[in-house]
Formats: sequence, structure tokens, C-alpha cells
Amino acid sequence: MKILLLGVGLQGKAALQDLVNSPAVTQVIAADVNYDDLSTYVETLKTNKVTAIQLDVRDKAQVAEQMQLVQAAIILLPTELRLEVARLAVENGVHFIETSYILPEFVQLGEEAEARGIALLPECGLDPGIDLVLAGRATREFDEVHELHAYGTGVPEPKAADNPIKYKISWIFAGVLGAYNRPARLMKGGKIIDITASEMFSQAYINTVDMGDLGDMEAYYNGDAIQYLDILQIGDTVTDTGRYSLRWPGHAAFWKKMVDLGFLEDEPILVDGKEVSPRQFVHDLLAPQLQYLPTERDIAGLRIEVVGLKKGKSKRVIYQMIDRRDLETGLLAMQRTVGYTASIGAQMILSGQITKRGLLTPTRDIPADILIEELEKRGVTIQRTESDA
Repeated sequence: MKILLLGVGLQGKAALQDLVNSPAVTQVIAADVNYDDLSTYVETLKTNKVTAIQLDVRDKAQVAEQMQLVQAAIILLPTELRLEVARLAVENGVHFIETSYILPEFVQLGEEAEARGIALLPECGLDPGIDLVLAGRATREFDEVHELHAYGTGVPEPKAADNPIKYKISWIFAGVLGAYNRPARLMKGGKIIDITASEMFSQAYINTVDMGDLGDMEAYYNGDAIQYLDILQIGDTVTDTGRYSLRWPGHAAFWKKMVDLGFLEDEPILVDGKEVSPRQFVHDLLAPQLQYLPTERDIAGLRIEVVGLKKGKSKRVIYQMIDRRDLETGLLAMQRTVGYTASIGAQMILSGQITKRGLLTPTRDIPADILIEELEKRGVTIQRTESDA
């Protein structure tokens, strides 16, 4: 297997480590605009599998040149760069794997990819990614699904949650702040509800979830849960659904004030005669204060909860994953669960474990049993429980 990895930042480092550790992978071209950081990291891997290059993905000719040397490309880049790279992948006959939400333009691009025998696999990370695979597996266990709830988290473990908002950065912080200021869609009692960004952190929409050993965490709605009902083929029977982020108690109350006061707005305001984006100001002020020390661990977690009928009885099935930073490798749990999953997805396509071509969805096109087994090999475990509902 020959694979191009575009973007070797936080999550890319874990993907690269996983590719290096896979006997099936013979060559990796690791490309990033920050060559010094990339080459330093590659040296720590002590391998001859990896060719490290400096590359600006806006240079289409150079990207195409590298794609022609491989069979698949894993993309771990800022969201605004993904579409053009996906187009280049299809043009150059290369399978495309990434970890972000599907773009509307991917639908038409997927038709071209299918005609060329190419797989486009977005949403192949943690959330979205593992959560969608588990949701697909869980809903297929039922004869009729009535509720689907998906929870995701990336937080410092309790003893590392030592700042006023009990949060540290394990994902692109600009993306986190953007998600704090976007609307959400859910369903309650069969009615679709749209929540505005200003309502997202309102107490009326905050739930408390018992995460076992982690204790109680607060859940707030995040993203569009409705779009997955038809993909999962459960839209005719579901009455309650939501996608949620989990944080330590008190997080939502803090960010409710920040949203209401306009601190997450993008539109610049004049400050001493200069235009300043409030969100950018918050980002640049907080980011240096929210970094993990080498000895601190983060937690990445998922919980998929499905309620419905199985053989005429009302049942509840829960899939739950809790992962922590590996202090030996230094990889954060968020890096592991996102980067490893992207690597596994690419290898499953190239090995023939995923045979479908065109635009794929993790909900039905990634074999759940194989993904769970591969994650467990890497120390990421998923537990399943079933009870009467």
C-alpha cells in the first residue's frame, strides 16, 4: 500500500504513526506546509517508509504529482481546502479519505469517482466517524428504532482540568469556537426543532449524562442530527434524536455568556481604530492558556444510545468508547481516535475490506466489526450494553 498523507498536524501525527506501524503499508508520502515540524516528527518514528516533503496544497500541480505516486490520500487539512483536494484525487485516480463532515459538492463528485472506480470516504474520524459506524451497527440490531442519541467528547481528565473552563485543546481550536456558534437540529416527540446558536447553551437544552467511571457530564446539542435518519433508514419510526457534545459541568454556562455578549462573532469591530474579530481575539487570548502539558492526559469519548423494538420488546442498546492519552507515545486520545480511524479507513479500502466505490458513508459502508477489532488492536476499546427500555 502506498499512501499520501496531506496534513501532519495534531491528528496527522497519529495517522502517520499508525501507517508506519502497519505491515501492509509499504510507503507513505507525508506532506505539510510546515516542513521543519514534519521532518522532526518523522525522525522520531525511525523508519524508512516515510518520505517527508514540504507542500502547499494550493499548488495543484505539486499535489497531483504526489498523488500519481500513491493509491490513496488521507486528508487532514483545514475544511476550506478539502474540496479542491478531493477533486484532484478523483482526477488522479486516488482514493480519498478524510475526517470532516461531508460537503454538499461531494455528492456529484462521488458519481464521477464511482465511474472511475474511486472511493470518497469523508467523516472517517472520531465524531464524525466512529460514532456513525456505531450508530449504523446499533440501529441495524433493531426491528424498529424509536430513539437515537449520539454523544461525543474531548476534554482533559479531571486532574488536568485545572483552568476556569475545565477545557484544553485537543482539536483545532478555531473549529471548536466555530461549533460553539452554529445552530443545531434535533427531534423531540416526533417534532423537528431548530436551535439557534444563542440557544445552544441555554439551560433548557442542557442534559446530564452519566458516563460511568467519568461520572456526570453535561450534554448540549451540537450539529444536525436529522440528516442521518434517512441515511440510517430509520426516519419513518424515530421520534427522538440528537447529536450532543459532552463537557464537564459548568462549561455551557460560561459559553452561554460568551455567545450572548458577542465574543464568538466573526464580524470585526473597531478596537482603538483597528478592525478585530471578537472570535479571533478569544482564540488568540485563550489558545496559549489551554494547552496540555506532556504529563497531562485528555479523554476522548463516544456514547451511542438507541431505543426501539427487538422481537416485540422495548430495548435500549448503548455503545460506549472512552480513550485516554498514551503518555508513552505522547499522542492525545483525540489524536489516536481520529488519526487511527483515518488510517484504518484507508487501509480497509486498499485491502478490499471496503469494496464500494463512489461517495461512501461510515454509517453503512465501513464494516463495524472490522473497525472495532482494528481499534481494539490499537488499545481503543468499545463496550456494548443492552437493557430493557
